[in-house]
Amino acid sequence: MAKKLKSWQGWILFGGSMAVVFVLGLLVSSLMERRAEVASVFNNKRTVFEDSIVAQSEKFKADYPREYETWAQTEDTSFESKYNGSEEVDVLEQRPEMVVLWAGYAFSRHYNTPRGHKHCIEDLRKILRTGNPGIDGDGDMQPATCWTCKGPDVPRMMRELSDKKSVFDPTNYYAYEGKWSGLGAEMHNSVGCSDCHDATTMDLRPARPAIYEAFARRGLDLKKQTHQEMRSLVCAQCHVEYYFIKPDDANNPGKANYLMFPHDKGLTLEAAEEYYDSIGFYDYIHAISKTPILKAQHPGYEMSKQGIHGQRGVSCADCHMPYMQEGGVKFSDHHIMSPLAHIDRTCQTCHRQDAETLRQNVYERQDKCTEIRNRAEKELARAHFETKFIIDKGATEAELKPIQNLLRKSQWRWDYSIASHGATFHAPQEVIRLLAASIDYSKEARILIARVAAKYGHTGEIPVPDYSTKAKAQQAIGLDMQKLNEKKQKFLDEIVPKWIDEAKKNGKLIEI
Repeated sequence: MAKKLKSWQGWILFGGSMAVVFVLGLLVSSLMERRAEVASVFNNKRTVFEDSIVAQSEKFKADYPREYETWAQTEDTSFESKYNGSEEVDVLEQRPEMVVLWAGYAFSRHYNTPRGHKHCIEDLRKILRTGNPGIDGDGDMQPATCWTCKGPDVPRMMRELSDKKSVFDPTNYYAYEGKWSGLGAEMHNSVGCSDCHDATTMDLRPARPAIYEAFARRGLDLKKQTHQEMRSLVCAQCHVEYYFIKPDDANNPGKANYLMFPHDKGLTLEAAEEYYDSIGFYDYIHAISKTPILKAQHPGYEMSKQGIHGQRGVSCADCHMPYMQEGGVKFSDHHIMSPLAHIDRTCQTCHRQDAETLRQNVYERQDKCTEIRNRAEKELARAHFETKFIIDKGATEAELKPIQNLLRKSQWRWDYSIASHGATFHAPQEVIRLLAASIDYSKEARILIARVAAKYGHTGEIPVPDYSTKAKAQQAIGLDMQKLNEKKQKFLDEIVPKWIDEAKKNGKLIEI
């Protein structure tokens, strides 16, 4: 016989059931209010777009004032952190070894920490890595592809220059083979709404074909990914490792400088390296050691997938675009920046430690990664100059090849670890693994160099030039910085103002 409940137990059970029903009712009410709010926004839009790409983010302001206002705050560079704040910092000044590591590549001229999205176009124009068209007969050094991630004018131009109606068609082709300056008068609106949203529906979706193509080559359909995954994939279309098809690539005729992601074999460094090795790819020949170098771009998406947050399904937007509350309205903060700026809305939504403890947890991981990074850069920079020493002594191709293979592996691991900026938090264990391997490869290369040097009559420490400052390092690799800076300033004074005036006249640039 079942035991009867005492009357007080029944009342407790009844009360508990009522509490659960009440909480569920609140939840359903909140969801219904949110759905009604969204429906209200779309049913009462002041501006209805028939075009999926609207380059001027200002046109979204009337219907999405909170998102627009927070997006506009990406112009603010006042956030400070131990590493990677919002202010522009000359990295080469801080780390002159990097000038040596990138000898033969434009990054050795100028490399700053990134600022907010509102500065993308401005920073790309002024950097010494972009060309100086029409200045003293100097040629434009970069292809049009270098604009790809800098704003919604890019997908707009992709469509205008293509016979396809949508840039989301994986078979879409864009004339990447043009010069960077050739599109200068078209590119004015910095990273904004239409880079991540379809203007007709405001659905999340990447606006560039390369990521769709990369998914398709892996047998996946990007359009079928979940909303939570899309909250990372809209970032991944740009914060990712990529390369340009070389003009002389016989396997890809007519696709010079086409943008590609090396994801066919997976998302790890080794998978990308295997892919690049299989097609004989290199980004540049090192000016000092003559090594075919792989230059990592910014594999933030791939590195985040190697870390605990990415593995647990945390999206980029969860931490870099945390939710905000204004009255009864909940929305994503579009002031995309370090999660350390708003720990109460980022880290503490999951972690219960106090803000300062969480901040110090991050710094501890960054400190350890930076310590081993410093060692890797010192070993590798010296190895490049030591390789030049044995080249000058007459080392043969057979003697140099194993050394250059080791340098290629070492530099790829170092560059991949530091290029995405946030990797020391996203995946600190992976950063340390790769940097440790970089040091090992550099040391192996230096041992072989010492043996070759001894064969040609030199024993003891190999002499290298002084590269202890940015200026000394740039001089050591043969850069005439005065000439480069003068030409760039002339370009900024004469060419860029014409581009801006033209854009204002034809309505492609709106100032508020």
